[in-house]
Parts: sequence; C-alpha cells; structure tokens
Amino acid sequence: MVKFYEKHASSKESLEAWFLEVSDAIWQKPEDVILDYPSADVIIGKRFVFNIKGNHYRLIVDIEFKLKLVFIVWMGTHAAYDKVNVKEVKYVKSY
Repeated sequence: MVKFYEKHASSKESLEAWFLEVSDAIWQKPEDVILDYPSADVIIGKRFVFNIKGNHYRLIVDIEFKLKLVFIVWMGTHAAYDKVNVKEVKYVKSY
C-alpha cells in the first residue's frame, strides 16, 4: 500500500484511514462489511471492492471472515479498475 501511495500521493490519507478502520473492524459476514461501508460492492462471496478517495481509486480485497484477515488483491485508479475483471483478478504487484 505504501508503494502505491508513494506513486499516487493523493490516495495516502484515504488509504491510511481505510486501513485503520478495517484493522479495528469485526466482520463476521459480508453484510457486516456493507454496514460499515455502504458504498462497497460485494463481487462474489468474500471479494469486495472499496471506493477510495471519493471513488478516484479502487481497492479489491478478499476477506477471510473466519480468520479475520483482509487480503488486498488489487489497488489502482478508477480508470485502471475499469480494465480489470474483478472476479478473476489475482494479486499483482503493480504501482
């Protein structure tokens, strides 16, 4: 995440805020995520898309509810997101 906002400085404050909020979250099911983030989209099961900085950036995560872990799968600009298959994207190191 740090490498991403080093390249996209305007995302730093929003990404750090998201990280702190998610670190404290106690999510047991997809509905819990949507209660905290109504603008988040459930893609399939445990995969979600979060809007970052007023939808300038997108963050795709997989949430392992039983393990209480959130894996960042992909992050990028909204324009780059439009080119991604959100159901099939795998972790790729791209900043």
